[in-house]
Amino acid sequence: MAIAVYFHPKGMSLSAFEDIHRRLEAAGAEPAPGRLHHSCFGEDGSLMVYDVWESPEAFEAFGAQLMPILAEVGVDPGEPAIMPVHRLDQAAARS
Repeated sequence: MAIAVYFHPKGMSLSAFEDIHRRLEAAGAEPAPGRLHHSCFGEDGSLMVYDVWESPEAFEAFGAQLMPILAEVGVDPGEPAIMPVHRLDQAAARS
């Protein structure tokens, strides 16, 4: 079962978000297996993240890699909202 995961870390900046992704790539964890969608949005300093995962297990496996990196960067993700996905339409990528 696919799940949607929403995070709103307190005070996350664009530079911290980009640093997290650089570290994930260096660790071989990006692109994340099982992640169907990833987006970051909002104002710099108050960014939010929304992901769709193919299963709770895929999300948990990624979390084991992500959480130490967040701690290194100093980002507290807070408690994510995790919800079941009932329908997922994938549109063609747009530039």
